[in-house]
Amino acid sequence: MNILLIEDEISVSNFIRKGLEESQHKVTLAYEGTMGLKLAMEQEFDLIITDVILPNMNGFEICNHVKKYKSDVPILMLTALSTIQDKLNGFNQGADDYLTKPFHFEELLVRIKAITRRNQMAVPTLNYTAKDLKMDCFKKVVTRDNKEITLTQKEYMLLEYFLVNKNRVLSRTQIAEAVWGIGFNRGTNLIDVYVNYLRTKIDKGFSSQLIHTVIGMGYILKDED
Repeated sequence: MNILLIEDEISVSNFIRKGLEESQHKVTLAYEGTMGLKLAMEQEFDLIITDVILPNMNGFEICNHVKKYKSDVPILMLTALSTIQDKLNGFNQGADDYLTKPFHFEELLVRIKAITRRNQMAVPTLNYTAKDLKMDCFKKVVTRDNKEITLTQKEYMLLEYFLVNKNRVLSRTQIAEAVWGIGFNRGTNLIDVYVNYLRTKIDKGFSSQLIHTVIGMGYILKDED
């Protein structure tokens, strides 16, 4: 795998690069944000790993810009920022995963494998429907009652998982593993926060509700009355 690593701490970047190269990955290094973004936009990478706090341009800005033009390139954010708001900010900018420092290198490898597996499973030519809601996976467009709905990347992935499994009750653990990866910290309320974000966008103002809470079990997207 061809990986871009954007990390300004030399000891950390050397540690990560050494481990990745020993795992048969090719690594390109950038030590500050603007160079990292330049490399990301000019070259082709299978994965971008970026710190958040960087000189000249932070990781959130890099992620936001890359995802506008190269939405299929997965981005894994590494950072010492560990609050729920920090994680929400990263996911809202389009990050595919978020690993908090300090971490074990083995966990980084697991996250990389999970991101790769999710991307390989993606089928960009499918269309999904539920009542008057439609998802065009090729154009990455979601509409309800013919009105386009703007979603962040994680909201889109969450809705896609609901649509693939419509009329089935999904536990928070199943959602976490499918959308955030197997290393997701289940001690947070991030799943509930994102389900509420999604509900606000696809259910609020419409006569019928699609996403329902199943107390003690999880959530379900209903396509049936």
